Amino acid sequence: MPNPTRGQWATLEDPTLCAAFQRTAATFPDQVALRTVGGAVEVTWSEYAAAVQRIAGGFAAAGLTAGDVVALMLTNRPKAYGVDAAAMHLGCTPFSIYATCPVEEVAWLLEQSGAKVVATEPLFADRVLAAAAQVPGVKQVILVEGEVPRGQSAARTLADVEATPPPPGFDFEATWRAVTPQTPVTLIYTSGTTGLPKGVTHSHASILAGCRNLNAVAPVGPQGRVLSFLPMAHIAERFISHYSAMCFGYTITTVADPKAVGAALGEVRPTRLFSVPRVYEKLYGALTGAIANEADPDKRKGLEWAVDVGLRKVRAEQAGEAVTADLEAEYVKADALVLSKLRAKVGLDEVEWPSVGAAPTPYAVLEFFTAIGVPIQELWGMSEILLVTLNPPEKVKLGTVGPAMPGVGMKLADDGEVLISGPTLMLGYKDRPDLSAEAVVDGWMHTGDVGEIDADGYLRIVDRKKELIINSAGKNMAPSKIEGELKAGSTLIGQAICIGDARLYNVALLTLDPDVAAMWATRNGLDGASTAQIAADPRVQAEIAAGVERANERLARVEQIKAHHLLDAEWLPGGGELTPTNKLKRKPIEKKYAAEIESLYAIA
Repeated sequence: MPNPTRGQWATLEDPTLCAAFQRTAATFPDQVALRTVGGAVEVTWSEYAAAVQRIAGGFAAAGLTAGDVVALMLTNRPKAYGVDAAAMHLGCTPFSIYATCPVEEVAWLLEQSGAKVVATEPLFADRVLAAAAQVPGVKQVILVEGEVPRGQSAARTLADVEATPPPPGFDFEATWRAVTPQTPVTLIYTSGTTGLPKGVTHSHASILAGCRNLNAVAPVGPQGRVLSFLPMAHIAERFISHYSAMCFGYTITTVADPKAVGAALGEVRPTRLFSVPRVYEKLYGALTGAIANEADPDKRKGLEWAVDVGLRKVRAEQAGEAVTADLEAEYVKADALVLSKLRAKVGLDEVEWPSVGAAPTPYAVLEFFTAIGVPIQELWGMSEILLVTLNPPEKVKLGTVGPAMPGVGMKLADDGEVLISGPTLMLGYKDRPDLSAEAVVDGWMHTGDVGEIDADGYLRIVDRKKELIINSAGKNMAPSKIEGELKAGSTLIGQAICIGDARLYNVALLTLDPDVAAMWATRNGLDGASTAQIAADPRVQAEIAAGVERANERLARVEQIKAHHLLDAEWLPGGGELTPTNKLKRKPIEKKYAAEIESLYAIA
């Protein structure tokens, strides 16, 4: 039964996130706002608000004032939220640094941002202290837990900050009420794969506009539960958990180790879940693997029947065909007997808004989850303009990222580049008016993505403008489409990159999915084998080759992979091959694996 208060949120009319935060804390004082997996730490909204006021007072005593910048290098944890929100209430601009950044990059970010204070934890303390020592503008390093290292006079603990009385005359309420809609609320540093990172500056107004848009398309119900596991340095995590919670009163469960997301899903049973494709791909691999390897033949047959019923229903709906009464009845039966249990198995039985973005998601993954009753709503956005498009729950078109959000302008340039305008647009790149003017022309953000818009206004992203493959015959191809088909070809394939620019044909480098590979090894007498040992097994090589052939069957002849190489390495987020949000670093990969690539062209 629909909740009558779904979508009704007074906070969306507040002028700033500070005001929204305070309203939410007053409305839900005893509801848990922040917690850790397992519940060892649970912080109510009233406790959260009290901590924010204490930290803000301590910051003010240390000399922080409106307009100052506060950097955070922290894992996803309740205290990160408190420090960030406290800085925001002072009118400061908090921003997060990716956990994978080396000392040199941390120092560059501190220098470029103008940060005066850095908050961190023991895991990153050595890097942060070394970086801060290189930047005269940094006045203090704050450790949210642990002791200050000996000889670090500029460092202090968060407990000390909270215990420090605010300066005489400091009025917390007057201070946060002085924050305006156009006050910068954060910096989001772009990945820097095409040059130095740029500091995207967002205001309270742009974030609140994004929250209003989200609620308009996918109305938010009360008593929401979300997981916080993506990097807070990425706009998606900041927007979907941190800022949205201020408006919608979510209970946020923080997951410090992204590898623990699967277990956290089962405990939290989130009502709203945003993720990058990799999490859904892993769940897909686990479920399909469990079905294929079910020892009881009758049970396996029942599982396969139920999924097949779901797929037939989804395919009819996506083709615009009517679902027959017989198929609908069969689906209801399959859902009651099997599919509902599959959803519960992975903790997605109570999710009201399952969504995915930040990178292309294989169609097979989207189709499978929709078939089992988890209709993933693919979306598209950018650091510079937040959430741009979203598949509405009532009409999901798989393979598209949906129509434009309310009030967001969207059009295609002559070359197919997607141009965007609207109230969620950034203030600009910090201290780079030249780059801001280059990116935003006459109010339209030039996204760098090439797209297609169908008759219903649904957008399909073809690929990044600079990443399109143009082979030696002049044929344009989207590598992300080819890579998606490769990953869908076999659950053993974890990452795929297609090479073919200025070449006669396409080849691919592939890596194993470590989790699926480990399960395969256990089932096949190689329990405990290394990734290299599994990759070298002839049975794995044969399955990968079969997966490539399955992908080729779904690709045009010119797009097909003529040769592939299975690497014995694992590509990790933030490493040499992937950005922290799992996007391929194409040029570094091609340089690093040049020998392997050339060998493919020699044998294909």
